[in-house]
Amino acid sequence: MSESRTSAEGGMETSYGFREVADGEKQGLVNEVFHKVAKRYDIMNDVMSVGMHRVWKDAMIAALNPRKEPGYKVLDVAGGTGDIAFRIVEASNRQAHATVLDINGSMLAVGAERAAKKKLSDNLTFVEANAEDLPFEPNSFDAYTIAFGIRNVPRIDVALSEAYRVLKRGGRLLVLEFSEVDMPLLDRIYDSWSFNAIPKFGKAITGEAEPYQYLVESIRKFPNQENFAEMIRKAGFSRVSFTNYTGGIAALHSGWKL
Repeated sequence: MSESRTSAEGGMETSYGFREVADGEKQGLVNEVFHKVAKRYDIMNDVMSVGMHRVWKDAMIAALNPRKEPGYKVLDVAGGTGDIAFRIVEASNRQAHATVLDINGSMLAVGAERAAKKKLSDNLTFVEANAEDLPFEPNSFDAYTIAFGIRNVPRIDVALSEAYRVLKRGGRLLVLEFSEVDMPLLDRIYDSWSFNAIPKFGKAITGEAEPYQYLVESIRKFPNQENFAEMIRKAGFSRVSFTNYTGGIAALHSGWKL
């Protein structure tokens, strides 16, 4: 399979890293990846980003600037371990309620356990469901967030349409995802680190190299910043923009339901 990025027209549906898979097969393969790494997910993100994911996530929450008042409702998708949801609740002075949705029960179990330890359970609801078929009424949430998860959704266009459906008028979409590096020297360094070091570190830490190989390849298949922004526009969002972090290693995409 070509290693080139997919476009705004799609292509991630049958892309399992650089390997072409049958229609409908990708979700099961991705589920298996996250069952394997659930208990070490934060370590995995540290390896993938050399620790920078924590800085990027903090920047995402600063951009969201959740309201510090009861009734503010956020849906955090593919956020099973609670990393983003915890930040949102704390940034709202524990006023917000975050619904954490993930298709992977192993990830949700980790998140629920962590929430209890942080005494945040009253501010959180954990739901096992598919981003392509959200079990919520239209106009239910003030914000929809997803961090490093959208590229693992087979039908990204469907997930974005679902995000638009469940957001209230005036609601905001924020997507944090690994993206296309826009600095040539950094691009070469990052490629070398990704393909040579990350799978080896993953195997040393978790005993598994294959999940990391998939994750590295999936980053290179994901649409670049401009193409993904176009996908968000096609889903109906307005005032679509993106901000590159660390030379484009990651990007924060924003859209509004107006």
